Amino acid sequence: MQKNNNNFALIMAGGVGTRLWPVSRKDFPKQFHDVLGVGESLLQLSYNRLLDVCPEENIYIISNQDYYQLIKEQLPAMTDDQILLEPQLRNTAPCVAYAVHKIAQKNPDANLIVSPADHLILKQDQFKQVALKACEEAAKHNVLITFGITPTRPDTGYGYIEYDRSNHENGVYKVAAFKEKPDLPTAEGFLKAGNFVWNSGIFVWSIDAIKKSFEKYLPEMNALFDKGSKIYYSQEEERFIQQAYDTCINISIDYGILEKAENVYVIPVDFGWTDLGTWKSIDSQHEKDKYGNSLQGTVLAYDTKESFIKVPKGEIAVVQGLENYIVIYDGKALMICQKDQEQMVKKFLGDIKEKGYNEFV
Repeated sequence: MQKNNNNFALIMAGGVGTRLWPVSRKDFPKQFHDVLGVGESLLQLSYNRLLDVCPEENIYIISNQDYYQLIKEQLPAMTDDQILLEPQLRNTAPCVAYAVHKIAQKNPDANLIVSPADHLILKQDQFKQVALKACEEAAKHNVLITFGITPTRPDTGYGYIEYDRSNHENGVYKVAAFKEKPDLPTAEGFLKAGNFVWNSGIFVWSIDAIKKSFEKYLPEMNALFDKGSKIYYSQEEERFIQQAYDTCINISIDYGILEKAENVYVIPVDFGWTDLGTWKSIDSQHEKDKYGNSLQGTVLAYDTKESFIKVPKGEIAVVQGLENYIVIYDGKALMICQKDQEQMVKKFLGDIKEKGYNEFV
């Protein structure tokens, strides 16, 4: 299968990435960082991955207007028409609606891949083949497709998708239900059942199919962005979007459409996927020393096991007696936290804001 001119992609890159504080901050969030130490940011990795599936002029990025300059610096080949800027956070349904209506003006026959900017995919060839297959299926049928990650453990940090094993064609299965993040016994039951996959948050659909879904399930939002059909790609677009977002509701594409629609399908995949949303997920991608430590930067560790320690270039850290800890220093702020308590990061940030230390947020 080859990429074609009807294949488009939307990279969602507007989040703040609070769970990766203190490296990820409001003015420089995680998608613009080289968190894996590979020489490319998460945004650049996502962009380069999608070049195998669609032409470069068909890749769009949607992000907060505050990050325009960062996007231009990291992806200088992108035109302003390919960079969709949100004036405020309104969750994923409005950003998809904006992109869908804009792309529809350029190519009403488009197939659209929607992907977050903060995912790692190790098996690029498998991703390419699955994405091209999904684009073909989306073009042929009036369906909404999501990628479901074959689970390797009973993880409680992901949402799950249950699919109907008896209702499939060409490896594309009818979705039976979306499941919220489960407790451990429930997750273990999902694995045992064998027809549950992790919800990757990567979607593929034709512009026609997703527009019809917006018309049915989010008609007011659809009408709002449809008003710009003759404004997109013009100097009036920015002002129009500002007004649209002032009145647009805050809702995810999952809640707004996918959990209601009857034409949702899933392709179970295994292409080395990880959602790089937490320090533990970053830690899992790094090589460990003989004591199970990931040491990023100049770190001297004594009597330390199973810990993730990261300091910037030009700095040094000396630690002793740690086990199962996360230690992150970015040159301005230091976080020390037990690995199994890393969900506390959001509380840390809330307390920092409450105490007025906003320069560290």
